[in-house]
Amino acid sequence: MEAGNPIRILLADDHPVVREGLALILDNEDDMTVASQASNGHEAVELFRQQQPDVALLDLRMPGLNGVETITAIRAEFPNAHIILLTTYDGDEDIYQGLRAGAKAYLLKDTPCEEILESIRAVHTGQQRIPSPVGVKLVERMGIPELSEREREVLQLMSAGRSNQEIGTVLCITESTVKFHINNILSKLQVQDRTQAVVTALRRGITHL
Repeated sequence: MEAGNPIRILLADDHPVVREGLALILDNEDDMTVASQASNGHEAVELFRQQQPDVALLDLRMPGLNGVETITAIRAEFPNAHIILLTTYDGDEDIYQGLRAGAKAYLLKDTPCEEILESIRAVHTGQQRIPSPVGVKLVERMGIPELSEREREVLQLMSAGRSNQEIGTVLCITESTVKFHINNILSKLQVQDRTQAVVTALRRGITHL
C-alpha cells in the first residue's frame, strides 16, 4: 500500500464501544483509516453510497437492516463492494446466508486483531477470507435441505411461541397447511418435535428471538 493511500473503511455496529474500539485499532495502522461509522444497517447503506469505502466491516445483527440485508442493499448498487462480516454469531445458517449475500469474509469477534487486519488487507485486494471453523460449518450447511420462505415464516412464528391456529391467522393459511409446513420443517431439520425445531433453528441462526 502506497503512503497516502490507506484502505478506507466503513464500520457498522450498533454497539458504540465495539465500533470505537475497532476504530482505534484500525486508525493505528499506517495503511488503514476509518472513513465513517454507522450504528445500523440503514446508515451503513447510506454512508456506503456517499463515500464508497474500500472495505466495509459490518455486524450481523443490527437494528433496521441486519447484516445480510445491508450487504444485499449495498451490492445491489455496488456489485463489487468489498464487505466483511464481523460477528459473535457462528450458526451455520448465519454463515451461509452472509457469504451467499456477498460477504468476502466471515470473522468472529474473538478473532485476534492481527487476523482481522490481515483479512481487511486481503479482502481489499479481492481475496476471500473464511477461517477454518467457519469453513467447516459452511460445508456442513451445504448438505442440509433448505427451508422454503414459507417454512421460515412458520418457524419464526413457532420460535415466538405461536400456536398452529395463531400461525395460520398471521399467515392467512389453514391450520392443516400449518401442520403440513411443520412436518416438512421437522423432517428437514432432522428433529422430532416443535421444541427441538425451535432450539435447532435458534442455534443455527435460521430464526432469531
